[in-house]
Amino acid sequence: MSRKVLVTAADGHTGFLIAELILKHQDFAPKVDSVVGLALDPKSERAQELKRLGASIVHHVPGRVRHMAKTLQDSGCDAICLVPPAHRDKFDICAELVAAAKKAGITNVCLISSAGCDYADPKKQPRIREFIDLEALVLAAKGDASTPTGGSPCVIRAGFYAENLLLYAPQAKEEGVLPLPIGSNHKFAPVALGDIAQVAAHVLTGKGKHGFDDRHRGQMMVVTGPMLCAGNELATAASKALGTEMEFEDISEAEAKKVLKSQSESDESEQQYLLEYYSLVREGKTNYIATTAFHDVTGEHPTEPEEFFRMYQSDVRPSKRTKRNHQ
Repeated sequence: MSRKVLVTAADGHTGFLIAELILKHQDFAPKVDSVVGLALDPKSERAQELKRLGASIVHHVPGRVRHMAKTLQDSGCDAICLVPPAHRDKFDICAELVAAAKKAGITNVCLISSAGCDYADPKKQPRIREFIDLEALVLAAKGDASTPTGGSPCVIRAGFYAENLLLYAPQAKEEGVLPLPIGSNHKFAPVALGDIAQVAAHVLTGKGKHGFDDRHRGQMMVVTGPMLCAGNELATAASKALGTEMEFEDISEAEAKKVLKSQSESDESEQQYLLEYYSLVREGKTNYIATTAFHDVTGEHPTEPEEFFRMYQSDVRPSKRTKRNHQ
């Protein structure tokens, strides 16, 4: 049974990593005939890198369901990984892709959603809450016997990406500080982006009688990191990994907004998403771990915070003249 996988937002962090993993890793590459990357910016560095690895890159021009359905049909794919792009019109773009996949008769649809969307308040956390509506669009097809898309949906609710902590690398390096607007009482379990990519790659390359592997088909998989951390515990994990003292600093949302604006390349909607997630932490709505799906799908253990900081130590290791030494 052949498998042709299309990954949307292939020019973004998540889409790129999923496509790269399928193309390069021996656990996945032999199971697929081809990988197509749908990219809003096909000339971007990530899109070009996927091209070098053997993917076909297709320019994603949102606007008409009929045109998008033809693009998907022309790609020849039978599985689509729907990664919401970092874009202010994220919801509309994804809704169009879901409708186009249905029209194109694509059997297998895997959506990368967001953990915490079920706890988000539509007024206070609208950017996170919209993932609930996206999930509903993907899963609604399950009950529609007239479409092959109904046979094989899968939703992966990804926890807060630990890589977002690297946005504060300048403060970590210069001052030995992790500044986050999460309060001091509540916890969250950041997940390494690579762990989400691994679950997605297993789902996208898994095969069963009705499309995706029966162990994955129709599943709602919540995937967080393996350790609940308050700010101080994150700083302790960073200190151990880097062999130097790091401190947590609870900052205001206004200050966090300023930092994100000056240090993040992501667009305003993504910055808003991060601020909303931090507010979920402050409200105590992220005090849980969800690693069962990761264990079941990959057979491995997700990345521990200490291990994560070790992987990125060149980005966050402070110089010897930390804030503490200045005082």
